[in-house]
Amino acid sequence: MCGIVGSVSTRNIVPILVQGLQRLEYRGYDSCGVAVYADGRNPKQPAGLQRARSTARVAELMEQVASTHVEGRLGIAHTRWATHGAPAVHNAHPHFSHGPDSVFSSATKAATASSAMDSTSGGVIAGRPGRVALVHNGIIENHDELRAQLKAKGYAFQSQTDTEVIAHLVDSLYDGDIFEAVKGAVKQLHGAYAIAVFCKDEPHRLIGARAGSPLILGVGKDGQEHFLASDAMALAGVTDQIVYLDEGDVVDLQLGKYWLVDKAHKSVLPAARPVKTVLAHSGAAELGPYRHYMQKEIFEQPRAIADTLEGVEGIVPDLFEAQAGSSAAAIFKNIDSVLILACGTSYYSGCTAKYWLESIAKIPTQVEVASEYRYRESVPNPKTLVVTITQSGETADTLAALRHAQSLGMVNTLTICNVATSAMVRECKLSYITRAGIEIGVASTKAFTAQLAGLFLLTLMLAKTRGHLSAAEEARHLKAMRHLPAALSAVLALEPQIIAWAEDFAQKENALFLGRGLHYPIAMEGALKLKEISYIHAEAYPAGELKHGPLALVTSEMPVVTIAPNDALLEKLKGNLHEVRARGGVLYVLADAGSKIESGEGMHVIRMPEHYGELSPLLHVVPLQLLAYHTACARGTDVDKPRNLAKSVTVE
Repeated sequence: MCGIVGSVSTRNIVPILVQGLQRLEYRGYDSCGVAVYADGRNPKQPAGLQRARSTARVAELMEQVASTHVEGRLGIAHTRWATHGAPAVHNAHPHFSHGPDSVFSSATKAATASSAMDSTSGGVIAGRPGRVALVHNGIIENHDELRAQLKAKGYAFQSQTDTEVIAHLVDSLYDGDIFEAVKGAVKQLHGAYAIAVFCKDEPHRLIGARAGSPLILGVGKDGQEHFLASDAMALAGVTDQIVYLDEGDVVDLQLGKYWLVDKAHKSVLPAARPVKTVLAHSGAAELGPYRHYMQKEIFEQPRAIADTLEGVEGIVPDLFEAQAGSSAAAIFKNIDSVLILACGTSYYSGCTAKYWLESIAKIPTQVEVASEYRYRESVPNPKTLVVTITQSGETADTLAALRHAQSLGMVNTLTICNVATSAMVRECKLSYITRAGIEIGVASTKAFTAQLAGLFLLTLMLAKTRGHLSAAEEARHLKAMRHLPAALSAVLALEPQIIAWAEDFAQKENALFLGRGLHYPIAMEGALKLKEISYIHAEAYPAGELKHGPLALVTSEMPVVTIAPNDALLEKLKGNLHEVRARGGVLYVLADAGSKIESGEGMHVIRMPEHYGELSPLLHVVPLQLLAYHTACARGTDVDKPRNLAKSVTVE
């Protein structure tokens, strides 16, 4: 998986394809590539399928494309995050099909360099020339079975990927109509896919299909070109006219026209897939004066929260946008429990919200890891509000968990999401769109705090619906929320003190994070951030659990980060701090004013600007983000693109 861009045009579309990949780099990737049909107009380029691939960055691919004069009016491009097969050139997309009589040269078999250029006319592939080029996001679960069938037909495989199976499968079904071949192929695929395909025998057509992974159609001006992409961001500045493909759609793009069929392969009327204007401004991705996108996004949090709360004058059902035929007020009135489904950082925001929902709204709340939820027996309750949390709105595990809950009869659904046009928003009855803006860094920061803001509003809405929120309490909470941007700015001013901590942490290989009550999920989020980008092993525990096992790990080489708000659990927490010091542990404490926790030997304290009550998690998480960021900088890791990780996880 990762990013897809494709186009059929009257102009050379290679610059557009490569630029699209650059705009998708924030998702994370380990290889990239571009393939075109060269029509012979360029004397420096042989006619036929042309391809360039690299395990370096897109910038290197751009240089390679320029030096080898790759041009074309039909093409596809891809950034890959490895699932099947190691990050290597021969596993990079795009993949070509090769006929049953193909024989690979030793040069092809030994393709292990960081980049490679090949073509069907350049002698790399002998035998019947390849005719199908394909890129793919997702995972094909029955690829082994299909691979065996295709090998039996004489197809030879150049990679270890499941994607190459699709290219050969389409080739095996091709009989002069690439659209029909793709329709036949997808019927045999089990799993998730978004694919873009073209055939050199029909250089005027680009085919796309999706099931379980996002894919959009970009409509060009005056019918001179059309596009496919996994994200509207890839087409920023090229077109803002977007058609969102539904599950199971197959689309045929040609100059001046396009048409779709649905999952039953029946023609789709234009009204069923309307063209929408989507303004995906590329300027939002500019780094500006910051060293990394993650640092930029940490400092954007005051603005992100202000934007997320813009227009919130009171707690009313209309805050939550309803799909046609749905009523937020009716749904909130008729539910008696909440089920939260999320992954990673979003899961920790859900864990925080559980404390709010049960203490403020007095409603039973369950939080499930989305990737586990649909694989266990659960007890469905039709009166449950199913809440999904996702930055991208395309997270495969969370989408699958949502659909599973719906299949069990739990149809009251709401999403907290940062992308208004995402699949998650389209599939839930209600939504609250956070306005964090595009988040480039793989490790989520501003999206997390914006999610917390949205979840707190949901808490207040349910509390009010259930009669647990007085007018005075509503006013108090809203006043506190409006002050959040200023409060966050004050926390960001602590950065110099956090940098001093980071210099110590950079020398360590393990760390422990502690929190109690509402702040335990924040400790988990802090540990996740540190391990994600600095590669330091970190664990989080409720502080009361310290003596039940983790205390065995504590030495002077194991820094212990503790969140110490001035709340009802503070005195209990102080006892846990003494347990650490008695074993020679070194403490790093984020303490509220009035907590009476002071710096001393083995005790490093940063004083938070103010205690913020129920909203304290939004403030305490920011120093933990900065700690992870500056520790990673000190260790010299790739902060924005940590190894092995991707931004938008569109596979299970």
